[in-house]
Amino acid sequence: MSSSSSLIDKAVEHLSQFPGIGKKSALRMALFLLKRPEEETLHLSKALHELRTGIKFCKQCFNLSDGELCNVCNSPSRDEKLICIVKDFQDVIALENTAQFSGHYHVLGGLISPIDGIGPSDIKIPELINRIKKSEVKEVIIALSSTMEGDTTEFYIARKMQELGVSVSTLSKGIAVGGELEYADQMTLARSLQNRVKMDL
Repeated sequence: MSSSSSLIDKAVEHLSQFPGIGKKSALRMALFLLKRPEEETLHLSKALHELRTGIKFCKQCFNLSDGELCNVCNSPSRDEKLICIVKDFQDVIALENTAQFSGHYHVLGGLISPIDGIGPSDIKIPELINRIKKSEVKEVIIALSSTMEGDTTEFYIARKMQELGVSVSTLSKGIAVGGELEYADQMTLARSLQNRVKMDL
């Protein structure tokens, strides 16, 4: 798709790289920005630049953060003895939107997948174990997708947690087998948290 302006074509090319955005949608977005006051476009540009340069990973849970610690880890109202283990920061957002969890998180940044050469040390499992050893955590909730990789990771972590004397539970099976946590609706996630199941190995 080409227009009468190479600058518009360039903007469309970049905008169409967003998930779910095709060339036509990207063109509409580019033309919308052109119709808005220049100041608004500059604010958007500044916000995107700050997003790219300012976002960090929380040094405790590895969630996205503006500073050394994320808002969850910094909150005095959260239960430090309860940790929910998730694959990625999108899952934290999904669970937070349920308003049913008052503990802390630990973001693995991936799942164990031997076929892809990804082992426990390639994701944030060693950091999780060290964190548990240095804290007074009583329970971990393993909130991973119901896939082969998710189940493998869940089993590995559950064994490690039980060796450390920590109670382990998992989401109730309101989450469809093979489904990704971030795509589950808020009601299903909320019920899965409330009705979590203790894991006995």
